[in-house]
Amino acid sequence: MNEIIEFNMPSVGDSKEFRVIEVLVSIGDEVISEQGVITIESDKASMEVPAPCAGIVKSVNVKVGDKISENFHLLSIEKNNTDIVSAVPEKSNIDNISIKDVPVNSKIKSEKILVSDNNIDHISSINNRDVVKNFSYASPSIRKFARELGVEISQVHGTGKKGRITVDDVSSFVKNNLNNPSVTSGAELFNLPPWPKIDFAQFGEIDSKPLSRIQKISGSSLHRNWMMIPHVTNNDEADITDLEDFRAKINQDLSKSNIKVTMLSFLVKALVSCLKKFPDFNASLDNDKLILKKYYNIGFAVDTPNGLMVPVIHNVDNKGVIEIASEIKNLSQKAREGKLFAKEMQGGCFSISSLGGIGGVSFTPIVNAPEVAILGVSKSAFKPLWDGKQFVPRLIMPISLSYDHRVIDGAMAAHFNKYLCQIMNDFRLISL
Repeated sequence: MNEIIEFNMPSVGDSKEFRVIEVLVSIGDEVISEQGVITIESDKASMEVPAPCAGIVKSVNVKVGDKISENFHLLSIEKNNTDIVSAVPEKSNIDNISIKDVPVNSKIKSEKILVSDNNIDHISSINNRDVVKNFSYASPSIRKFARELGVEISQVHGTGKKGRITVDDVSSFVKNNLNNPSVTSGAELFNLPPWPKIDFAQFGEIDSKPLSRIQKISGSSLHRNWMMIPHVTNNDEADITDLEDFRAKINQDLSKSNIKVTMLSFLVKALVSCLKKFPDFNASLDNDKLILKKYYNIGFAVDTPNGLMVPVIHNVDNKGVIEIASEIKNLSQKAREGKLFAKEMQGGCFSISSLGGIGGVSFTPIVNAPEVAILGVSKSAFKPLWDGKQFVPRLIMPISLSYDHRVIDGAMAAHFNKYLCQIMNDFRLISL
């Protein structure tokens, strides 16, 4: 009979008490040395507690939510003294060994045995027996990220050092399943309860309306973007009192033309200056690379009878505010009439979603991949601001900047918003 190891909570620094936030093994599970068995949390950090040896879990004495301290009895492990590596023949004899001659411990399962040699790449699928049971090497932060996405961590294949699971592994798992229509309908892939099926007619009169083609297309893209991009939103306020007076004067001068300059026209132009000052916002992620763009194409959301569309104004840096206003009008009309060409919705670097004509004080716009940020604009309103001597009425425009936290951090987003607000407060800065 193998030795039974009674595993107690080891000393892990200055903290005296820990809370168990995850139990990673169950009775009967096979573990290897250094495999995480529980995840604990102190007032400073969270961490995994590794197994002291390889073997089979015989008892588990903790559960999620328990408060434990040093020397607390965590679990019992029946130590496995078999050396897996010894099951592989020595290199000098390997050329004369057939697959059937390789001994495998029947208690241990795995899909592959890997043998390194100049003449042998691998030996696979030996009678469907495994050398090492699948388990998940992942840090507490990665496990938390997976839980937030509803991903069962044991289904993710780790590509990091020693098979550890990385953020990219979790993201790739979600992306692959979202791109596979044969399985994405199954909520069980993301450890979610099934979508409720209810006969709504039993509660009263109902009607059924099919989704439009645009809603179907945009819906799947929005779902992908929300699941795959770690969104953060930074809210700020821009004083546009003087700019609004300037806009009204321009429209008065253009009264005989069909062009009307809106605040959106100024925003589009101002964003070029912001993107030049903060180039990471004018970028796209490509695996482990950041593609920095040297062109400036701004998309803007248009509410149409068939759903949301995002036409793109190209080469904004080479256009003035009046020309931008003309393009916004023409593209918006084509979007509502369903006459946009594909090229008029492609190549965007950054997007704007404006609810200024409707209402609201803030919202969280969803980043339009492969872009890394989007600006939301809410309804402007007069507010009393202190000018150093007295309160004066100022026209304030709320802005909400959503960004991909993998590319942009909070400080950079705050600086971006601050600079945009400075330009909208004094549009002369755009010429500097």
